[in-house]
Amino acid sequence: MSIVRTPVAALALVVLYGGLRVYWELGHMPARMSPIGPDLIVFTGWAAVGLCAAAAAALVVMMTVRPDGPLGWAPPALAWAVGGALIVSGALLLLDVVSAVVPGLGIPFSWTGALSKAACVGSGVLLWRSAAAYRRRAAATCEACGRGPRSARALGRTPGWAFAAAYVSVAGCLARIAAQAAVGFDAVPYRAGAVAFEVEFLLAGTLLPLALVHRFGRVWPRWVPWLAGRPVPRRLVLWPGAGVSGGLLAYFGVALGQMAAERLGGGVPFSGGDLPEAFFWVAVPGYVVWGAGMAVAAWSYARRTRTACEICGG
Repeated sequence: MSIVRTPVAALALVVLYGGLRVYWELGHMPARMSPIGPDLIVFTGWAAVGLCAAAAAALVVMMTVRPDGPLGWAPPALAWAVGGALIVSGALLLLDVVSAVVPGLGIPFSWTGALSKAACVGSGVLLWRSAAAYRRRAAATCEACGRGPRSARALGRTPGWAFAAAYVSVAGCLARIAAQAAVGFDAVPYRAGAVAFEVEFLLAGTLLPLALVHRFGRVWPRWVPWLAGRPVPRRLVLWPGAGVSGGLLAYFGVALGQMAAERLGGGVPFSGGDLPEAFFWVAVPGYVVWGAGMAVAAWSYARRTRTACEICGG
């Protein structure tokens, strides 16, 4: 999506979604839209409407104010903050995705709630992309793509820090598995479809982060029939990498913050469940590390595999 179309699409989405939330807040809120209650978290009710209004304001400013002025940093800073709040608010989308991918788990699912959270998260992502495009325009040398020439370093081999991030991501996944092993694999909230879920869980925690940094994530290996030696479609690796890392960071980042706040307040996180508190202090940070490492690896993959502009090569 070009630097011109991204803000327009973002503005259309936040205005439509904000209008829908106003309608809901005026007494038309649908019944239970999430496995654990409301569709949004952290910023709920009229606060969610306020986020949409702030997002729309930031987009209008970025579409009308030149980025090279003395306060050129302010609009994207606001956009990054509001976009992050929107993404965090829709963090429960992760449960909807898991429920859709593995329906046998028995997680309650609502199309209305899932679409609401997808619109909230999508608004945040488009707002971030608009902010990045706004900042790029200040130093851009190409009117077609809004970028400057790409450095040779970005086109070279996978940097060491990206390898480190990918393996840290795998370590986070393994820490989560170790926590489950310590309490027993029977101690899970949903039993039906667990085998399929565990297979996908392992692939997302091991194969996916490694594909972001190793050659088999860019070129099909020799043992793959009919595809050996051909380029791997960029979206096949990058989109799941970005989606999984974003979902893990938003959902479990909020969960970790809530756990820390409850413990500092003298409470016991998840005290009403069957699992010990120690399990969550290993599993939840494991998820966060998994997501953070994969996010860094995905960013490196995106830089190394992006399509060059036909005009400037950037």
